Amino acid sequence: FLTFLSQKPKSELVRTSLRLLTSSAYRLQSECKKTLPVETCPTTDIQLVTQQVIQCAYDIAKAAKQLVTITTKENNN
Repeated sequence: FLTFLSQKPKSELVRTSLRLLTSSAYRLQSECKKTLPVETCPTTDIQLVTQQVIQCAYDIAKAAKQLVTITTKENNN
């Protein structure tokens, strides 16, 4: 998988999926940091943060599924 990521994919669909995967992972990391006691402040809306974490996880799963689908199709051709 890391070899796959280190190469510049020719397919625009693969590049789009990788961008979604990467950006969602960074967003997930950022949202999770908001739940740490050091960064938690009275204005932190934990329900909103939870929704954002769920959305990030969904986007990661979606991107991973797209990559599996694309690479499976390419390997079968």
